[in-house]
Amino acid sequence: MYSAAVARHPSEPRLYRHRGHRYISLREFDKAIADLSKAASLVAGRPDEVEPDGQPNASNVPTSTLKTNIYYHLGLAHYLKGEFAPAADAYRQCMEHSKNPDMQVATAHWQYMTLRRLGRDADAAKVLEPISAEMAVIENASYHKLLMMYKGATDADALLAASKAEALDAVTIGYGVANWHLYNGRKDAARGILTTIVEQNAKTQWAGFGYIASEADLARMR
Repeated sequence: MYSAAVARHPSEPRLYRHRGHRYISLREFDKAIADLSKAASLVAGRPDEVEPDGQPNASNVPTSTLKTNIYYHLGLAHYLKGEFAPAADAYRQCMEHSKNPDMQVATAHWQYMTLRRLGRDADAAKVLEPISAEMAVIENASYHKLLMMYKGATDADALLAASKAEALDAVTIGYGVANWHLYNGRKDAARGILTTIVEQNAKTQWAGFGYIASEADLARMR
C-alpha cells in the first residue's frame, strides 16, 4: 500500500515516514533508513506539523509531530543496526523538535542509551539534566521511569519487577534495564533479561521497539 502511494506521490514525506516505520517492524533496517532519510530531506526547511496519533492517548492530545517521528524512527533504525553515531545525530535532531514532555522523555531515553553505547558518558549525563519527576507525561511513562532510574532516583531491580504486570512495560522497561547493565559492563545480567524478553513476548510484543532491540543486541552478543 505505502509503496504504491509513494510511486504516485514521490514528494510526500509522510509516506516515507510511515513506510520507514513499517520496515523497522519487518526488521528491514536498511530500507527503513533509506525511507526515513528521504523523509528528512523532504521536510528540511519546512514548518513542522502535528501528527495525529493512530491510537489517541488518555488525554486525547497528540504528542508527536512529523519531524519528531521522522528523526525518532531514523535514530531507532540506525540504533538497531548498531550504528550508534548516526543514531545519536538523529536523536539530537529529534530533540530539537521535541516540544512537550512526552516527546522529550521518549527521545531522551533513546538518546541517553545511544550515547552510553558510544562511551560518551558526559554527553549522556547532560541528556538527563532536564528530566524531573514532576514532568507532565501523558503516555510515555515507561520511558520517564527509566530516565529517573538512570538518574539514580529509583532502583533498577524494583522497576524491572514492577514492569512485569503489563507486557509492553515488561518489554520497554526490561530492555532499558538490560541495556543499563550492558553499557555498565554486566553483560551476563543483560543477556539474561534480553533472553527473557524475547522468549516470553514473541507472540504479543514482536513489533515493540524494546523487543526488536532485544533481538538485535542478542544477535550481536553471539
